Amino acid sequence: MPHLKELLGFLSSVPLFRGSSKRQLERLAQKFVTRDYAADQAIITQGKGGEGLFIIKSGGAKVVRERADGSKVVVNTLGPTDFFGEMALLDDGLRTASVITTEDTRCLVLTRWDFLAVLRKDVDMSITVLQELAKRFRLVLDVL
Repeated sequence: MPHLKELLGFLSSVPLFRGSSKRQLERLAQKFVTRDYAADQAIITQGKGGEGLFIIKSGGAKVVRERADGSKVVVNTLGPTDFFGEMALLDDGLRTASVITTEDTRCLVLTRWDFLAVLRKDVDMSITVLQELAKRFRLVLDVL
């Protein structure tokens, strides 16, 4: 089980899951899939549907937001342990920005349905994750 041990260590370093117990991380770890992306490849596209949460395992990406006038602005850069797509865990809404790799990148992906299945079995985890999401939303609002 060296792979599981490595994955649990990595997930515990991701801000969204820092407050999670080992048992909770083990449940989540079983649901993640790994996806590889080449440099300059769109992982998600603004305005398209979302399938869930992405965590960068290795590599990097930039978050690009297209404005109403068609101009594009880089609003964030991401690296290992950074995550995006968290809103897609909670609703079926469209992506609010595009995420494009800046180098070859490996991501862990958790679908909304798998995430909700885990939360239904563990109410405490729901609280931990929602508290972290609230912190993240506050940070975004402070920037606006």
